[in-house]
Amino acid sequence: MIRYDLKCANGHAFDSWFASAAAFDRLRAAGHVACPTCGSTAVDKALMAPAVVQARPGDGAPRPLGPGEGPEDPRAAALAALKREIEAKSEYVGLRFAAEARRMHAGEAPARPIHGEAKLEEARALIAEGVPVAPLPFVPTRKTN
Repeated sequence: MIRYDLKCANGHAFDSWFASAAAFDRLRAAGHVACPTCGSTAVDKALMAPAVVQARPGDGAPRPLGPGEGPEDPRAAALAALKREIEAKSEYVGLRFAAEARRMHAGEAPARPIHGEAKLEEARALIAEGVPVAPLPFVPTRKTN
């Protein structure tokens, strides 16, 4: 997996993970990489700083920074706040997301904010059918019973 800092043609900055550099290129060429702020698919890689590791005192061996070790990433804090808000203001429908979104779009279920999980093929089918959906930039908290 590789994480890219991205920027849309309207100047909005965001980041996303991709399976590989080639996967990013394919997805961008197909118009599947979109700005979460404005929806623009005119997206390019932004300049990125390399990941930095900190040596343990005494041994000189590098290690990744852990929670609370180093400056708080404002993007991580914003993402955590977004996740809390979405999960508080919408209904988690789990793996039934695609079916429930279709039912709402067809008027067979009451319209309401929902979030859940769908396979990539299901999400693509929803978009092709004109069902208004958007990917979440995080994995939702699974709720059982």
